[in-house]
Amino acid sequence: MIRNLDISLLRAFVTVAGTGNMTMAANRLALTQGAVSQQIKRLEDMLQTALFDRAQRKLRLTRQGERLLGLSYRFLQLNDEIIAEMVGPAVGSRVRLGIPYDLVGPWLPMLLPGFSEANPHIEIDLVCAASTDLAAQLDRGQLDVAIIEEPADTAAGECLCVERLLWLGGPNGKAHGKRPLPLSIVSQACVFRPAAHAALKQAGIDWRVVFENGNMEATMTTVRADLAVTPSLASVVPPDLDILPADAGLPELPNFAISLFMRENHGDRAVDELAGHIRRVFVNRSRYSAIAAE
Repeated sequence: MIRNLDISLLRAFVTVAGTGNMTMAANRLALTQGAVSQQIKRLEDMLQTALFDRAQRKLRLTRQGERLLGLSYRFLQLNDEIIAEMVGPAVGSRVRLGIPYDLVGPWLPMLLPGFSEANPHIEIDLVCAASTDLAAQLDRGQLDVAIIEEPADTAAGECLCVERLLWLGGPNGKAHGKRPLPLSIVSQACVFRPAAHAALKQAGIDWRVVFENGNMEATMTTVRADLAVTPSLASVVPPDLDILPADAGLPELPNFAISLFMRENHGDRAVDELAGHIRRVFVNRSRYSAIAAE
């Protein structure tokens, strides 16, 4: 007996997987929460397996759900390619993409060249800023797509991966042992700033700000010179800096999510194509756990 997958069920599944919440997924799909819940149930009944662990407040994928997620992205990508091939690409499309300072170097070369080659009709306007500033621009309609770093336990976007936030120091440096602790952070708007301050305060460690002006390279230069330490995601640690070990005397930092956001009710196929490409890059490179926190 031939059984055909309903593509709307897969779209509902990847949206719920990305948000971890039926209500948020329903808002993105312009459906009711009950309708999305029913779609997930239909998909689980068809595949005869549970896709989500519903015992926790935030839905988590089961092992079978993890397997299905990668396959679903491939299935949806093929669907989108067929439509683009047969209907024709959008002409003169322009998408405004926001990305945090620290992700530009490590992630941008993986994100944009392949997308531009596959979608020469879509122009990308790139905006680099702190995650908090990107979120504000997205709310004002100044961005179409944004990759935003946010605390994992309060993440509101579509989670691309979860990473450890680490303390970095200069090669064989001693700045981590100074008190007050010298800190170098990109800007006051840096999303890691409140997390670092809260952890230090709870540990009873005084600190002082050495550098804070919005320049990522200058921030890392102060750390290389052993003038300060700085917090950083695990995937973007420069090779010439040291990850400070647990016995360095600094408190553990919280996990952060790298999340995908899109302008609400955009109705733009070019935006969906870029968002889909971003998802696939993160899935293929990390499978949500290559540098994930325990």
